[in-house]
Amino acid sequence: MFGLNKTTMVTKDEALAGRDTPITVPGTHVVLGTPLSGPVPDGYEVIYFAMGCFWGSERVFWQTDGVHTTAVGYMGGWTPHPTYDETCTSRTGHTESVRVVYDPAKVSVETLFAEFWENHDPTTANRQGGDVGTQYRSAIFTTTDAQLTAAKASRDRYQAQLSDKGFGTISTQIDAAADAGDGQFYYAEDYHQGYLHRNPGGYCNHGFCQVSYAGAGA
Repeated sequence: MFGLNKTTMVTKDEALAGRDTPITVPGTHVVLGTPLSGPVPDGYEVIYFAMGCFWGSERVFWQTDGVHTTAVGYMGGWTPHPTYDETCTSRTGHTESVRVVYDPAKVSVETLFAEFWENHDPTTANRQGGDVGTQYRSAIFTTTDAQLTAAKASRDRYQAQLSDKGFGTISTQIDAAADAGDGQFYYAEDYHQGYLHRNPGGYCNHGFCQVSYAGAGA
């Protein structure tokens, strides 16, 4: 297990043990001023995106109109309440993820998909730029049947667009959140939340990548 290749997905039995105690996070979003956790407002929806380092990923979504709140954490693996250092070993099974709570009356899920596809390279399995490991894999974790259907359709549309331009094959994992690893989203340490707001010169390798996404009806 200690010789595990960082791009090989760890099994449940191989994963680090983790802990029972959740990591403490701030009560409110440093930019949006909305609750970082807690109940989701009536009529709002939750979806999770993983697209490499979660610092830049989170900023993409907190800047999107109609998004109520965002938080960074770990999802899709087996280790309960992992630390950042543990996740970086690729031995938890998690990928760095962003929890996005949004108002579907103000922003469509297609708009969120556009931000997702356009701001990272979904064709590089377990890697974004120089960040290598299963913790950097591309993923969408959904919380409704409609989201799951829409996510798979958006992948197929974007793949056609990429193929038409000579780009590679999408490696993005698309699963219902409940079926991804142990089905839990674990909040990352407080210093990761809103990181690029508090550290505007911090590391970020996100931005427009490859091809504009033509959503449903385009």
